[in-house]
Amino acid sequence: MAKRKRDYYLVLGVERNATDAEIKRAFRELARKHHPDVSQQDSGELFREINEAYAVLSDRDSRARYDRWGHPDESSSGFGAVVDAAQEMINEVLRRRRTKQKGRDLRYTLEVTFEEAAFGTSKTIQIPDGDGRQRDFTVVVPPGSAEGTVKKFNGEGEKSKNGGAAGDLHVIVRVAQHATFRREGADVHSDHAIKFTQAALGAIVDLPTLDGLVKMRIPEGTQPGRVFRIRGRGIPQSAGKNAPRGDHMVHVQLEVPTELTPRQRQLIEELARESGDAADGGASPQRKGLIGRVRSLLDE
Repeated sequence: MAKRKRDYYLVLGVERNATDAEIKRAFRELARKHHPDVSQQDSGELFREINEAYAVLSDRDSRARYDRWGHPDESSSGFGAVVDAAQEMINEVLRRRRTKQKGRDLRYTLEVTFEEAAFGTSKTIQIPDGDGRQRDFTVVVPPGSAEGTVKKFNGEGEKSKNGGAAGDLHVIVRVAQHATFRREGADVHSDHAIKFTQAALGAIVDLPTLDGLVKMRIPEGTQPGRVFRIRGRGIPQSAGKNAPRGDHMVHVQLEVPTELTPRQRQLIEELARESGDAADGGASPQRKGLIGRVRSLLDE
């Protein structure tokens, strides 16, 4: 005796008044779950039953006849051919998905200078084209790019070998160290040595920045280690002439001469006496100012 067929609505897990969209959604979920290539526990009979139920319920006339008369005779109705066609179509879709694999992703390390990372640049690199040759590819590095920035270019990796999508290209930005500048966020930091006479009397000095030399005023009595801020001379935050920028932080260092002429030593000693900084170190720590510290350094 032939096995009695289950109710098609029960097979798909929907109500008898289910909409076409609900039937279609239920079929897709069950087909993905019970396809023989996916489910190792299913012999294929359940998958065929699901396809058969969908073939009937997805067609308006077939569904109406089923709702009225129940299961039809497959040999006389032609439903078997419809089910087979539907199953073959799904098999083909899954087969294509399995065979069309995405191409391999590529990684490229791009080194730029400190200035190029700050202001942005355009670099032409060479990457494999999948046929044993190299091809040119232009990478735009935006202003303000930091060390380790990764730029992803979809579809610019290796080509698929069986008709699938190409891989992606990942470009890692490496910023070369600068001899003078260092970066902290959007600010640029640098050290600048001044003479002790400039620190004591004040001066106008030329300071290197990302925009070239700028004039900076050193106030009289400037202490070693003082930090000056030059606004708007740091890292640009976007493209454009009027883009906001960080600041340039100048760390002042004191340049102490290693050799003095007799006249220079005499003048410093006179200044020390005038300032109350005794040459024998007898002055109190509270009164020992810039000249006293310079004197101590010279005597070391």
